[in-house]
Amino acid sequence: MASAAAVAPPDQSAEASHGINPWLIAASVMLATFMEVLDTAIASVALPYIAGSLSASTDEATWVLTSYLVANAIVLPASNWFSLRFGRKRFLMSCVAIFTAASFACGAAPTLVIMLLARVIQGAGGGALQPLSQAILLESFPPKKRGAAMAVFAFGVVVAPVLGPTLGGWLTDTYSWRYAFYINIPIGILALFMINRFIFDPPYISKAKVPPLDRYGFAALVIWTGCLQVILDKGQEDDWFGATWIRWATFFLIVSFLYFCWHCWRDKNTIVDLKVLKDRNFLIGCILIFMFGIGIYSTVTVLPLFYQELLGYTAFTAGLVVAPRGIGAICGMPIIGYLSNKVDPRWLLTFGFTTFGLTTLYFGNVTLDLSPTTLLLPILITGFGLSFVFVPISTAAYGTLRPEQIGNASGLFNLMRNVGGSIGISIASTLLTRRSAVHQNEIINSVPRSGQIFQNSIQNLRDMLAPYFGKANSLPAAQSRLYQELQRQASLWAFVDVFRWLSLLCFVCVGVVWLLKKVKPGKAPAGAH
Repeated sequence: MASAAAVAPPDQSAEASHGINPWLIAASVMLATFMEVLDTAIASVALPYIAGSLSASTDEATWVLTSYLVANAIVLPASNWFSLRFGRKRFLMSCVAIFTAASFACGAAPTLVIMLLARVIQGAGGGALQPLSQAILLESFPPKKRGAAMAVFAFGVVVAPVLGPTLGGWLTDTYSWRYAFYINIPIGILALFMINRFIFDPPYISKAKVPPLDRYGFAALVIWTGCLQVILDKGQEDDWFGATWIRWATFFLIVSFLYFCWHCWRDKNTIVDLKVLKDRNFLIGCILIFMFGIGIYSTVTVLPLFYQELLGYTAFTAGLVVAPRGIGAICGMPIIGYLSNKVDPRWLLTFGFTTFGLTTLYFGNVTLDLSPTTLLLPILITGFGLSFVFVPISTAAYGTLRPEQIGNASGLFNLMRNVGGSIGISIASTLLTRRSAVHQNEIINSVPRSGQIFQNSIQNLRDMLAPYFGKANSLPAAQSRLYQELQRQASLWAFVDVFRWLSLLCFVCVGVVWLLKKVKPGKAPAGAH
């Protein structure tokens, strides 16, 4: 099963469009992809509002992002099998319908539990949208026009994260965070209409001999990814391995992961063929996309939180401030499209990771006195650097694989990216909480309550607040105000720590890049995603 690729052989690409204008097909599948990518980013700026509305902490609200990513990751490896078994058009329409219905459930959720259940269903529906859309797009264009088609596809995927935080912030401030999910409903309905009208399955889909679903491998995948996410999300809250249930969850995680690896390496027709990891470039590519997932998803989550929680920005303003990242990526796409066929991808990756690392290191110098435009240029440059990672990493990872390995490899590659993103969000949230407590203790120890600095600060605040609270009641008010400032300063240093560690991760990636074997520029298979 894993070796069967859901991409048509080159000689069948001309008949895949069934006489339909391929640009109509491109528009149809781009709507589905745009909706899915948009939703990944749109919820990030609404997290504090979701937490407040559903009586949850910010840590608990991050489940809204991570539960989606895990469900998304579980479905990715199985999408090839489902498209061959049930027909790709039918499976794509089912995924869009599930995603749209789950979006309504997310918006209408009265509690965090129902929200998370809806997000899991939404993630399962969205998991196959990008790979399926890309396969259909590649089949519908003749080989000489595939470059233009994929440029449009990449442009759409880049535009969605630009609009996501800004649109999500505007909807949250103007109406409610619930409309950040309701926005998917009209897009989903239009996508269903266009897919039904303009997309048809090629003959090889209906004639494919599909083996049974690898139930044991799929079950093991669900168990270890689910256990991993629960441990990451609840570990901080329940003191990690101090909780008995976390130790048991870790046990099931290790056992199911080891079984998954053993089963998928030894047996045939498994959910994922891990033997593709024998290819050194693909193995290094998976490691890089995993580390990149940690870096990019962490940054996307942490930066809006910094602006909202410490600087008091609204969701819309925070979305506008981080939007230049997408603009930078859009500016970089034509350049990388030109260079990817002429330059060794290792040099492009080195430039991309170095740029991302340096700008993230610059974020590690943030203070509480930032203006909205202070980080505009670094955020813009970050997006430009990211555009030098997406395409070259695929070129290097897929460039040494045989065409028949691409379908299986794509599922595994995207699985590593999504799991890395989920781990990154959870680790970043945990670090913000832990490091804030550490810095709070450090500040208290360096400024003793009996010291002159502390006493002067208290007295100045008492004098300032006495007209409002009265002289007798000014001490508790002054102490409360000083403690709030202590928390802000401690949280600031926690954000600084996270940015600096993410920068270090990027520089480690630069070293890993040069473990790749040289790939001839432009050699990556067309189906690489």
